[in-house]
Amino acid sequence: MTITSVVLRRRVDDLDSAVLFYERLTGEPGARFQFAGLELASVGPFLLFSGPSEIAGRFAGVAATLSVPDLDAAVADCAAAGAEVIAPPAETPNGRRAVVRHPDGGVFEYVGR
Repeated sequence: MTITSVVLRRRVDDLDSAVLFYERLTGEPGARFQFAGLELASVGPFLLFSGPSEIAGRFAGVAATLSVPDLDAAVADCAAAGAEVIAPPAETPNGRRAVVRHPDGGVFEYVGR
């Protein structure tokens, strides 16, 4: 399996000011969107999010988003190595994703084709 990029997730109280900070930090513009009851912004390698505590808390439980060229193969590789597939590969408004708990307990979102 090859991981082609990593996006770090960060829960913030004030999305507007966080976007400004991370735009300045990365030199890249933020792209804002909504998903699953949250307000989000993608800025460089960061995914910032804000929203109701119950929803944001679940979303914050995922450490990072890992991009892979073949999502099904990556999830199968993870499971074969002892990982738990929390959410199998499925289509979302932003593309295909799965959520996997690694054997060490870390939870990661995988995205890919």
